[in-house]
Amino acid sequence: MCDQLRWDYLSCAGHPRLHTPNIDALASKGVRFTRAYVQSPVCGASRMSFYTGRYVQSHGAAWNGFPLKVGEMTLGDYLRPLGLRAVLVGKTHMRADVEGMERLGIDPNSIIGVRVSECGFDPYERDDGLHGVGPEGRYDPQIPRYNQYLNEKGYLGANPWHDWANAAQDEGNALASGWAMRHAAKPARVREEDSETPYMTRRAMDFITEAGDEPWCLHLSYIKPHWPYIAPAPYNDMFAAKDVIPAVRSEEERADPHPVYGAFMSHRVSVAFSRDEVRETVIPVYMGLIKQIDDQLGVLFRFMQERGLFDNTMIVFTSDHGDYLGDHWLGEKDLFHEPSVKVPLLIYDPSPVCDRARGGVCDELVETIDLAPTFLEAVGGDPVSQSHRLEGHSLAPFLRGEIPTAWRQFAFSEYDYSMLPAAAKLGVAPRDARLFMVADKRWKYVHALGFRPMLYDMAADPEELRDLGEDPACDGERRRLAAALAEWGLRLSQRTTRSEQQIREARGQSQRKGILIGVWDERDVSDEFWSAYLGSKE
Repeated sequence: MCDQLRWDYLSCAGHPRLHTPNIDALASKGVRFTRAYVQSPVCGASRMSFYTGRYVQSHGAAWNGFPLKVGEMTLGDYLRPLGLRAVLVGKTHMRADVEGMERLGIDPNSIIGVRVSECGFDPYERDDGLHGVGPEGRYDPQIPRYNQYLNEKGYLGANPWHDWANAAQDEGNALASGWAMRHAAKPARVREEDSETPYMTRRAMDFITEAGDEPWCLHLSYIKPHWPYIAPAPYNDMFAAKDVIPAVRSEEERADPHPVYGAFMSHRVSVAFSRDEVRETVIPVYMGLIKQIDDQLGVLFRFMQERGLFDNTMIVFTSDHGDYLGDHWLGEKDLFHEPSVKVPLLIYDPSPVCDRARGGVCDELVETIDLAPTFLEAVGGDPVSQSHRLEGHSLAPFLRGEIPTAWRQFAFSEYDYSMLPAAAKLGVAPRDARLFMVADKRWKYVHALGFRPMLYDMAADPEELRDLGEDPACDGERRRLAAALAEWGLRLSQRTTRSEQQIREARGQSQRKGILIGVWDERDVSDEFWSAYLGSKE
């Protein structure tokens, strides 16, 4: 998993200047999904849906730093009973439910406590890759092992993550911090082999070596191409302004925007990325960071091939959300245009039954909650028996070249913007700062509490430049999609302690245990139900 990688910044997805041969080769061996939507276009909430197989409304960890409550089943909980370790190298953006753990008496240092704190993973190396330090201290209280590694390599300082890996050399021997995007094109001070992406790749290979023949599911989670947008040489200047694709935006979007959309346009990052100078400086480096990831995946894939692991290992490549990069006058992610809410998704399954689908492209609507049931089925589990918890559907049929008899007609995503300046600017209470997206293969509808909806016709307007949320001619489509969203909102999502099968088997069992409700005469039911109630013959 990459962080903040757009779906269209791969050559197999059609990017005209950025070549990603190793990722493309993986796509040629598997299936590329072209309509994969995240369940929330922000790191923490999206990842919690990946790991639980549940919508954000179901698991409740709606934004970065919002804890995933104790008791939520995660990927590790499904795979361990089947004999697999679930291991983390890199980022999760998980925040532990410390209050819940304390209430239940769970020792955070115990095996259970660690797994509850780490999204169900055994952390081989947890590193969220965000080690900023400000007036109120560290963003991430955990000092990463990566900092120690850099110190041992001779990179001095208390926070070499910033001072070397995410900063350049400025005039007068000063630091040019990667937090200031004007420095993006300068080479990071760290040597390329010691930068974050190669380091995490090596840590993944370290784990694979140590695991030997033990079955595992490894979550290799890169922080890049997420900001700070800065790269080591030679990736810092591998691309130039001429390689930047023109921004997808129009003046019509700014003329009279939806109030929430307009508030997001006013965010500092959006104002910055609305400037051509920023895009022409930052995007080439964003592309360089992706190129470095592709090169490192080449290193990893060769390592796996040498050990015969391509013959028995499913490999999935994806991202937690995209990056606007100035499209639609926005920076960052957060809203529901395709550059933000749609992600790359490539799945390679070495099983011979998947040979028919190799190199194929699937255009069906896919949600990232589909990965957990896909993994469960791949290792012999039954995701249908877990449907009271897992809200996604296994993608295994598509990997085998089959067309499921029934597949989803709509994809859903949601966003809690209560922590953002937009909520304060609009005067929206935290509990009401919520957005919901429902999309089919043509239309995309966004419900904003307290405001009119947004609507896009992705057939007539594939770049989503015209909001039809108030167009009278589209009233029927708005009502149709609003009804689909309402039906989704009424789905059964919290009855997670009893499966469908358990409920069927339990029907009528209470009377077999002596609970005889509504009986008028003993002869109304079988004699066996009265055996304990007739008294002694004595």
